[in-house]
Amino acid sequence: MVWSFVYFGVGRVVELVALCFRRHEAKEIEILVLRHELEILRRRQPRPRLTPKDRAWLSLLSRRLSRERWTVFLVRPETLLAWHRRMVRRRWTYPTIPKGRPAVPATVQATILRMAKDNPRWGYQRIQGELALLSCVVSASSVRRVLIAHGIPPAPRRSVTTWRSFIRTQAAGIVACDFFSVDTVLLHRLYVLFFIEVGSRRVWLAGVTAHPTGEWVTQQARNVTAAMQDRGASPRHLIRDRDTKFSRAFDDVWRSIGAQIIRTPVRTPVANAFAERWVGTVRRDCLDHLLIVGRRHLERVLADYVEHYNRHRPHRSLNLCAPDRPLPEATAPVALERLRRNDILGGVIHEYELVAA
Repeated sequence: MVWSFVYFGVGRVVELVALCFRRHEAKEIEILVLRHELEILRRRQPRPRLTPKDRAWLSLLSRRLSRERWTVFLVRPETLLAWHRRMVRRRWTYPTIPKGRPAVPATVQATILRMAKDNPRWGYQRIQGELALLSCVVSASSVRRVLIAHGIPPAPRRSVTTWRSFIRTQAAGIVACDFFSVDTVLLHRLYVLFFIEVGSRRVWLAGVTAHPTGEWVTQQARNVTAAMQDRGASPRHLIRDRDTKFSRAFDDVWRSIGAQIIRTPVRTPVANAFAERWVGTVRRDCLDHLLIVGRRHLERVLADYVEHYNRHRPHRSLNLCAPDRPLPEATAPVALERLRRNDILGGVIHEYELVAA
């Protein structure tokens, strides 16, 4: 920037020296031409933008030109004087000592934001107290200033309990259930009742029937609850829709083991998202690639798939683990030459495992 300004100034000085040796008539004609061009430029919209070099050069020339002739400039006389004052102010600027409180360090700001997002019910003073336990002294007003700067509202406004947050916090004791239908080769429709544990993603296949009734659904609920209790599961909530097949006797079976019934709103499948998601999974992975002959065929297919789903299929919500099979620790490089493929459902699904050396 400095060298470009020096080059600019030297070039203008050379032009002034060359101008001194030109004839007076040529100078007058050139001045008339330049004045006319200046009038044309003043009619342009928007106004031309001036660079710092242009401002500096015009400011210096204004000191060599009388005040009455300042009308030749593109800008007003007040603008020229303001440019000159700005140059003087920049020339005689002394370092100043910043006043006020010191800025909050970046690491402390990141900690404040993390606490506010992880704990939506914490106020400014609660966050201040938690930081004090970490040997970090910050005032409540500083905490408030950091949160406001990042667009985070106060505690009462950001502690809204949504359906997703409720499901996430209570997932360990929630069971969702639903029906889905399968059409056979002869276009007979079969109905499948299933239950899924939201916390572990484990699926319980209740039964398959062509004519689901309230008595049949209640009996399947007794079988599933008994199997869950044998496994040590203790559900606290059951999510179901408002289908009439879920009768009062069905609800009483779940209430007898201490579960609370949560009915989803009318025509709101997103309220039972975990069951709906599993229906899509079983269709994409299995049922869309097979022709179902009858009820017994469908029961065998779903039994094999549920076994694969619970013991082998990785889940993103479980850190790529299966519900009934934790992820093994990687202690050494895997010998891929010992990899063996197991075909499920005639090759529709593949499982891989390492054979013993």
